[in-house]
Amino acid sequence: MDALTTSKTAELGRLVRTQAGYVRGEARDANGVLAFKGIPYAAPPVGPLRWRAPQAPMPWHDVRDASAFGAACLSSLANDPRPGPRSEDCLMLNVWTAATASDEKRPVMAWIHGGGFQFGSTANPATDGRPLAAKGVVVVSFNYRLGILGFLAHPDLDTDAPSGNYGLQDQLAALRWIRANIAAFGGDPDNVTLFGESAGAMAVGILMASPLAHGLFHKAIGQSGAFWDGRHGPLQSFDEARARGLAFARRQDNASIAALRDMPAEQLIAAAPWSFARDHVTEAFSPSIDRHVIPDAPARRFLRGEQMQIPLLAGWNGAEGYPFMARSLPAQSAQAFRAAAEAMFGPSRLADFLKLYPAGTDAEAGESAAALTGDMVISEQCWQWLRLHAAGRAPTYGYHFNHTSPYTPVASHVTEIPFAFGTLTPQQIVGSTAPPAEEDRALSRTMMDYWVNFARRGNPNGPGLPFWPARDETGVVQILGTTIAPRKTPQADRFAFLGGFRENGVLPMRWRKVRQTPAAIFSPPE
Repeated sequence: MDALTTSKTAELGRLVRTQAGYVRGEARDANGVLAFKGIPYAAPPVGPLRWRAPQAPMPWHDVRDASAFGAACLSSLANDPRPGPRSEDCLMLNVWTAATASDEKRPVMAWIHGGGFQFGSTANPATDGRPLAAKGVVVVSFNYRLGILGFLAHPDLDTDAPSGNYGLQDQLAALRWIRANIAAFGGDPDNVTLFGESAGAMAVGILMASPLAHGLFHKAIGQSGAFWDGRHGPLQSFDEARARGLAFARRQDNASIAALRDMPAEQLIAAAPWSFARDHVTEAFSPSIDRHVIPDAPARRFLRGEQMQIPLLAGWNGAEGYPFMARSLPAQSAQAFRAAAEAMFGPSRLADFLKLYPAGTDAEAGESAAALTGDMVISEQCWQWLRLHAAGRAPTYGYHFNHTSPYTPVASHVTEIPFAFGTLTPQQIVGSTAPPAEEDRALSRTMMDYWVNFARRGNPNGPGLPFWPARDETGVVQILGTTIAPRKTPQADRFAFLGGFRENGVLPMRWRKVRQTPAAIFSPPE
């Protein structure tokens, strides 16, 4: 029905009123799901609004078409192959709902896409919100500024507030939009679950530790990401981020901020490209400790119990290192791997390291290099996230996704996404062309039920599902694969070894000096 939603009938149709104006979405699908796409949640961050906190969107008077995704934010990934329009004017979101009345107060699941804070968008078919919405939640996804446009820090930008984390401020603005508008779509603004994968999960962890996010979401799901640290230590400090910005300006003929704001966005992006051979934590325009959105290293705030005490569900995949081997320790031979490990972890810890990451042969060294890469880029920080959060009073649930099948031959980074969303789109990251079989569909149904149950009440368990215990001192996680059952954390000894190098919660700054050698670069994940 296209009649305007009124307080008298509360009937929900394709036409919905937001605070900025009416939007008209797509008609209900066979499962009763309405889709609203490309809704501005902030003003276009262009011209004088480039590198400023997001501003409220300008109201519109006519009904705005909301049947197509808005443009993706400009990508910093060199030669990004992903199709679709991109623009600096990209601060838009999407809503999927099967509510039939605007007063239903369905749980809300707000998705943050991955991509290393350098690329990605909400238009990924794997993250279409229809299947989850059909299970009774309202799904929201949003774009946010990326790369240099989202994370440039510079002393001359620090006049209003500390600069650098504009992409994170966009995420906060989207959450504020949800709080103000989601009831009109049948959602409950007091029951919002923030979930994301990779950089999206890292943003979830960061925002849990940010005082600016308190009250904007009430549960958290992190898929393959947490504190935004890794192979070369923690995320950039206040001074490091500004030094990077100053160096960039010098390379642009000592350009002022005014001159940089006048540069075409595409020119800026071309001058600050990123590839998978570079560390997205320390060698890119990415989140930094700005003393505003991020007052301190998130892991330190978790260590001190200063994060939001809300239910958390988080985990990692069996082969997280698969797309990141460009950043592995040298592993062309066992000798090279051992030498690199000794340089990084120290001679006194080499024997302990080799018990966990053996290198008796060249082949064994290659396998250990892949395991170490996945642990350092993704898995260990997820384990730390669970461990530190479980020490508080909030329910905490961990998982380990290790499912393999012809459809998903490797449990790589990102392969769990189509299972959690119920989309079961092609697993391009691992080069699979096989369609999903019943075993894949069954796992997807179970994971969707777990995720939706958690969004409803902070507990993934429900009728007909294998029991998922909360994390305790035994470190149990739920195995999501051919077998679905609780088990002591796989790789726990490896994670404990790596975690032993953390100093006051964060990985050593001295690791900044340990460089990797170039390696073959896999196709980047979404």
